[in-house]
Amino acid sequence: MRPTRTGSRWLAVAVFVGTTLAGCAPVENAGPPRVGALAREYETTTLAGDTVTLASLRGRVVLLNLWATWCTPCRLETPYLQEVFEEHRDRGFEIVGVSMDTGDAAADVAMFVEEFGVTYTILHDPQMRGMELYQVLGLPATFLIDREGVLRWMRYGPIPEGDADFLRALEDALS
Repeated sequence: MRPTRTGSRWLAVAVFVGTTLAGCAPVENAGPPRVGALAREYETTTLAGDTVTLASLRGRVVLLNLWATWCTPCRLETPYLQEVFEEHRDRGFEIVGVSMDTGDAAADVAMFVEEFGVTYTILHDPQMRGMELYQVLGLPATFLIDREGVLRWMRYGPIPEGDADFLRALEDALS
């Protein structure tokens, strides 16, 4: 008996869905990140090509900020983040800004850093893995991670200057 055309299509769809689901991210990365849970492991590179991982920053309070050079809210937020970094860096605070600019945008990212006088760590993720890993639909997105690697606060969208919730969470993490 020959398979019908419809039967063959359904078999192909079933195989595709099965193999796609089998290749999905691990269960611990399913859904949005949760405050109080360990931050998701993330690795990307500096503009010079050196690899940096969140795990390598354990022992410091890390503000992971996903952004892009073309993102207007990101451009508005950056001076405030620089100010917060300068105020708290001596207390073990690190900002890691990860550019989600795709392709060969290292020159654009470097120009952005120079234009805004950014002195905190800047990384580049041209494949935008951080967007999927942290379930980000739009930029900027920011995640405050304590010294033990636990997510303590998060925001999808820009952090308004003087945001009381952010500053309280930062102070708690630094204490």
